[in-house]
Amino acid sequence: MRSTATRSLRGALAGTAAAAVWAVQQPLDRRVFGVAYDDTELLGRLVVRSGRWQVAGVGLHLANGALFGAAYANVAPSLPVSPSLRGPLAGLAEHLATWPGTAMVDRLHPARAELPQLWGSGRAFAQAAWRHALFGLVLGELERRLNPPDAITLPVDDATVSTNGHGSGEHVATPGSARP
Repeated sequence: MRSTATRSLRGALAGTAAAAVWAVQQPLDRRVFGVAYDDTELLGRLVVRSGRWQVAGVGLHLANGALFGAAYANVAPSLPVSPSLRGPLAGLAEHLATWPGTAMVDRLHPARAELPQLWGSGRAFAQAAWRHALFGLVLGELERRLNPPDAITLPVDDATVSTNGHGSGEHVATPGSARP
């Protein structure tokens, strides 16, 4: 297995890309779900109260994606599910784990008056679930391609390998040579 640092860095790159896809598609899902909820706004307005919250929000959102991606890259190989489901399931698990925090956002966020109410909104919950599933899908696929599993080395014996590297002629299957 690759070093943890290399695996983590590649996972962070995948997470950053997945967070960028999430951020870019938000205007579309805001129309589809009918909720003006924007994660970059939520994060940006947490630290910047002026009109320049967008840069801070995107930066924090991408950093969150990188951190999640780095952690995911080190945990994913040990998850007992199909590799294609690991990312989306991890994204949805994170959604379910963090959604209760929206109740606190609605009460404590410094810009709560300018943000849509999230807690108790089925549409906002579904919108966030979509975003997390999309994030997980992109993260999982990119991370799997950037950190492919190590090649499996099978034991090799003299009966199956010849000096030319193509195997022994004794093991070649030819038409009509099958035994009943």
